[in-house]
Order: sequence, then C-alpha cells, then structure tokens
Amino acid sequence: MGRAIAIFGVLAALTVFLVVLGALRSREAACEVCIEFRGRTACREALGPTHEDAVRTATDNACAFLSSGMTDSVACQNTPPVSVRCSDD
Repeated sequence: MGRAIAIFGVLAALTVFLVVLGALRSREAACEVCIEFRGRTACREALGPTHEDAVRTATDNACAFLSSGMTDSVACQNTPPVSVRCSDD
C-alpha cells in the first residue's frame, strides 16, 4: 500500500511539472485575418504555435463563414487575405 502511494505521488509530481513546463514554454501567436470572397468580407482571430499556424486557422475560420461547400471552401482558402495582423502572447 505504501509503495502504491509513493508511485502515485511521483506520478502526480511529474504531471504537475510537465504541465507547468508546457505552460512556460508555449508561446502562441495570435493572428487576425480578413478575407474577401465573392463580395463578402470576414475577419477571424486564431491562436497557434506559430504565426503560420495561426494565420491558417484564422483563414479557415473566415472561409467557413464565407463559403458554401467544398469547392467554395478551397477557393476561399486559396484567396490572399485582405489583411493579416499577428502578435505574440
């Protein structure tokens, strides 16, 4: 019984350590992307581990609002953004 408690304590401490380490190491980029597609404009914000990931996610979110169907979605995602603003958190 004592050994099980010791193992649980070590695992709990390791888990806390990894969570804290991950929080300290993660610097996410925040980006807002505005897309104009078929006469409509949508701006969306997203977070990502890199600027590229944040821009891609924000673009996907804006295109989900602007497009209808897979063909429109792909065409929208290949449209250059009207504006992109990124900052590090």
